Amino acid sequence: MKISIITINYNDAKGLERTISSVISSKTDNIEYLVIDGGSKDESVSIVNKYKEHIDFWVSEPDNGIYNAMNKGIKAASGDYIMFINSGDLITDHKKFKELLTVKYSEDIIYFNLEIANTTDNNRFIKTYPAIPDFKYFAEDSLSHTGTLIKKERLSEYGYYNEHLKIVADWAFYLDSILKNKCTYRYVDGCFARFYLGGLSSNPANLKKLWEEKSEHIKNNYPLFFTMYQDWMQKKAELYKLKSSITVRTARKLGLLKWLNDFSNFTQ
Repeated sequence: MKISIITINYNDAKGLERTISSVISSKTDNIEYLVIDGGSKDESVSIVNKYKEHIDFWVSEPDNGIYNAMNKGIKAASGDYIMFINSGDLITDHKKFKELLTVKYSEDIIYFNLEIANTTDNNRFIKTYPAIPDFKYFAEDSLSHTGTLIKKERLSEYGYYNEHLKIVADWAFYLDSILKNKCTYRYVDGCFARFYLGGLSSNPANLKKLWEEKSEHIKNNYPLFFTMYQDWMQKKAELYKLKSSITVRTARKLGLLKWLNDFSNFTQ
């Protein structure tokens, strides 16, 4: 089994060097490494040249957004599986990473837990994923592309990431592949990678666009679920406003609103 690790970068020389260092520390004979740079104006190309003997393929040229860059990497890759570790993100447990990859996988998508880190205060937590991701899960969340193995042929058959979607194309791929195209998948209860908040999908400024793209995709591809999805999201938004009010936060601390916590857990 050959794995292609792809790093996407644009004007993040410091994060790129950190990522390259972490990937090449785990590189083995059955791993190829590709770096796709969007024509950065900072020192990114110098960083790539510094480590070019460890990089199997790289390019620096303007692109049409992150999914266009990711598709470039997929098309240039020669591995059986694709894995993205984008600029700034890390492989943190090299021993566990190598152990996990000794398993002979056959599934189309293999996903692991992921360490999430906040760039502002460096707080971290381990995000775990469901063994069986259903429509309800994808309505609210997604699998990560960081540290997830995807068969290259499935991405190719899908038509690669939809570049008309600017924020949720990877979410749409997972949703369609698992629920509509019946791709096989496996959840592995292990963690070897760290994802830093601050990208497109995790930026609060892009939240409105994210939900607009999700809604449009569900409306066009899952019309029977669309009304239910709208009602669902509206109730969650109302609940969030209620939970965020100062009066409710104070009462909750005093233990006077246990029903609200119970209801919130029930709807998640």
